[in-house]
Amino acid sequence: MTSASEPGTDGERRTVSDAAGVAVLGVCAGWSLVTAAVHDGRPEGVLLAVLAVAAGYAAGRIGGALLPVGAPLAGALAGVGLTVAVPHLAPGPQITTPLGHAGATAAVLTLSAGAACCAAWAAPAPAVRFSLRLLAAGTAVLAGVLGSTTGCVTCFAVLLCSLVAGRTRRRGAGLAVLAAFAALVTAVTWAVAARAVPGGIVTALEGSLTPHRVQLWRDAWRLLLGDAALGAGPGRFGELSATSAQSSLSDGKPHSALLQQAAEQGVVGVALLAAAFGWMLYALWRGPRPTPVVLTAGSALTALAVIASVGNALSFTAVSVGVGLLAGMATARPLADEPPNHARDTRPRRAGRAPAG
Repeated sequence: MTSASEPGTDGERRTVSDAAGVAVLGVCAGWSLVTAAVHDGRPEGVLLAVLAVAAGYAAGRIGGALLPVGAPLAGALAGVGLTVAVPHLAPGPQITTPLGHAGATAAVLTLSAGAACCAAWAAPAPAVRFSLRLLAAGTAVLAGVLGSTTGCVTCFAVLLCSLVAGRTRRRGAGLAVLAAFAALVTAVTWAVAARAVPGGIVTALEGSLTPHRVQLWRDAWRLLLGDAALGAGPGRFGELSATSAQSSLSDGKPHSALLQQAAEQGVVGVALLAAAFGWMLYALWRGPRPTPVVLTAGSALTALAVIASVGNALSFTAVSVGVGLLAGMATARPLADEPPNHARDTRPRRAGRAPAG
């Protein structure tokens, strides 16, 4: 049995994480309006992304509470169906060269794999868990069939991390490792843009990133140096980047969420993007779900952060909604008790709480 103080304690923890989320998303929206007003920018894209994440998070919390297995399963199937039905996830001319795949396919399938694995950990029957993990593996195969090598790798990575999460008892340490990995990838992206790495390494990276993408990153770095505090204004990278202007198929983005924030909203925008990712990991850490569910969702969100660091995945509304949905479902408190074999051993111990059972 659990202590009488547990519901109140959980309620306080969730209130803090929810308040932090409202604050972070609110400041993100507000800062985009400020920088747009100063530089005559177009903040609609940022505002839409913030709204999509918030709406997805709210829907995920509701769905995860009502259907802890069915909701993430539906989300995984929806992501796969969307990828198959609308391969490019955006209207208009599609970018095939020199930037390759836009990144949305990899992002959506990675989130789908994470949702399937979360559903597997919430399912009580071993056969159902196996089927859901098979679905996660299928998303990786689908990514490979669609030509998204990145998506194939990240989907399999999420599945592997989910299996390892079943043997992990300290969710805080696991989330810290995920945060450190995301920080390492973004640091490398930043260093390439700033020409802070040896030329040989850049040459090697250009083989997979393409020289055109690296030039876009360096344009973003130059825009940041022009106004480090406020950036050039939301939506203005395409008109200010010489590399983007010279490409007939340019989408007006630097193909890195980190560098787009830096170029268009300055160092404050970069800090807010990091704060949004940190808030999601914090909400997972403080949430009521079993540790395997928490670490599975955290690994999927970290994989998405890596994809977004080197691509334009966050420019697609479907991806922003999927991020919110997965985070919401992984932090929801199911109305019915979850399987005791998951809840007893994997949830972090707190002072004043007796072991379940």
